[in-house]
Amino acid sequence: MAGTGITTITATRTTTPMAERVPDALVLLAWLSPGYPVGAYAYSHGLEWAVEAGDVRDEASLRDWLADVLEHGAGRSDAILAAHAHAAAAAGDADALVAVNDLALALSPSRELHLETSQQGRSFLDATRAAWDVPHLAELGPHLDGPVAYPVAVGAASGAHGLDRGTVLAAYLAAFLQNLVSASLRLAPVGQTAGTRVVAALMPRAAALARAVQGAPLDEAGTGTVRLDLGSFRHETQYTRIFRS
Repeated sequence: MAGTGITTITATRTTTPMAERVPDALVLLAWLSPGYPVGAYAYSHGLEWAVEAGDVRDEASLRDWLADVLEHGAGRSDAILAAHAHAAAAAGDADALVAVNDLALALSPSRELHLETSQQGRSFLDATRAAWDVPHLAELGPHLDGPVAYPVAVGAASGAHGLDRGTVLAAYLAAFLQNLVSASLRLAPVGQTAGTRVVAALMPRAAALARAVQGAPLDEAGTGTVRLDLGSFRHETQYTRIFRS
């Protein structure tokens, strides 16, 4: 997709022996944990408006809403974008990586959702380069010097570190779900036990989606969650709100 004039960076991997490297799963647990400094706690991805509108009011409606967002909305789209960012970074193709990021940012349907992905993406990339930098990521970083979509940042860092793509996508989707369930607990349509049941119910679907999108073409990125998108516009002027999206 980069066309002619592709900027290819020599793929310089860390020289740490594989046996001494931190396992991929532990790296992802750190990167996608609530404690990683990306500000994920500040965003609800339209859930706050859905609660206000009555679309999400109990455990069943939360589970259904999240399943739609996962399989027809940002979950699926972000996983495709992350997969292509991972591939571009692993290949050292800076032009392809920039093109994926441009598409990811353009797909944001509202100002709030653009802020959600770009602020977290910029924060993730900056934090990862400060604490987990490797030569390959250091070479790619300057090509992403402006707004960075969150799935692109995660995919690029993971590809530069040589993490397994399938593991990355599954972990990303799991963290996506858990962050939204955490938001639902603060909005109070469900309690902690119900929220845990929702996570458990949706994890198999997240794992299946991660497997399904690994080979998906980039032009399949995009969402079909129109009511969520419209709700994001309305959330900007919602009278009482605790989240930025």
